[in-house]
Amino acid sequence: MAEETFYPYENPYLIGHEAEEQLFLSAYNAQALHHGWLITGDEGIGKATLAYKIARFLLAAEAGKTYNSLDIPMNSPIFAQVAQKSHPDFRVLERDYTETDKKKLIKAINQGEMVDEEMKQGLKRSAVIKVEDVRGVVEFLLKKSFNDSWRVVLVDSADDLNPSSANALLKILEEPPHKSILLLVSHNPGRLLPTIRSRCARLSLNPLQTTQVASLLRRYKPELGESEVQGLAKIAGGSIGRAIRYADNDALEMYKNIKAVCCAGSRCDGGKLLDLAATAASDEDNWDLFAELVCRFVREAMPGAQRPRDLYAAYEAALKVMDETARLNMDKKLAALQVLSGIGGAG
Repeated sequence: MAEETFYPYENPYLIGHEAEEQLFLSAYNAQALHHGWLITGDEGIGKATLAYKIARFLLAAEAGKTYNSLDIPMNSPIFAQVAQKSHPDFRVLERDYTETDKKKLIKAINQGEMVDEEMKQGLKRSAVIKVEDVRGVVEFLLKKSFNDSWRVVLVDSADDLNPSSANALLKILEEPPHKSILLLVSHNPGRLLPTIRSRCARLSLNPLQTTQVASLLRRYKPELGESEVQGLAKIAGGSIGRAIRYADNDALEMYKNIKAVCCAGSRCDGGKLLDLAATAASDEDNWDLFAELVCRFVREAMPGAQRPRDLYAAYEAALKVMDETARLNMDKKLAALQVLSGIGGAG
């Protein structure tokens, strides 16, 4: 069984958000579409996948026709154009590549080299969506659409807007051009300008169920054994994106080690404790993963803890240690030992 793609722009498969799909579809069929849609929820649960699905639907829909699904065929030219971000009535607003890596990309294209997703993932992007890019979207929306169809702008993610680009986007939402729709993906809508939030209809996506995450893992990661699928689905917090990242980074093994060390308390094997701390401190990626998985372990352990107040106090102390370690570049191995000992002693 071949591994299926899961990049949002080329992924036709979406589960767990049927109610939100129907909400948008009902608005379309009633000819009551809002010009701005804010798609919110945790990272990795399908927000961008839904946004691209909506974009494909709008670009393919026939005026005046009633639909009962947002799906369009994968062999449709519009599906390919959206995946390649080449449809004349579609734009994606996202953080651009840094100037240095943009030159690398242009050079590779000019030399006829294969520019695949793996190469693009290795390139660095700027920290924010720049105001110049938002102004480019304004120019795009002012042009006449192809066959008087919808013009769709997908912002992925709106959390990456800085004050200048956010205000420029707000002007579009305040005075939207004819038959234009903005789809804003946001992991942290509370950080957006209140005026942006108030000018958008909301599609609030809930975390996926554990069984749904497991089902998606079987589809996207067929090489995984069933025990791995179940273990990853359990610790992924309802996010298929997180589950896939965990699978790629051997997170399940680290989580099992964290759980074993913390649950053993004073009976913990010193060698296992030191090995886990060394792994956590080996590089920045492992440290970030360790910090994330410690938090997940505490959230799982809290409901059944014999001393929940002590565990919560140890958790707060651990958060402080991990924050200071990241900010002040402190000894990560020593910090990991401190975090594990504190949580293990309180469990």
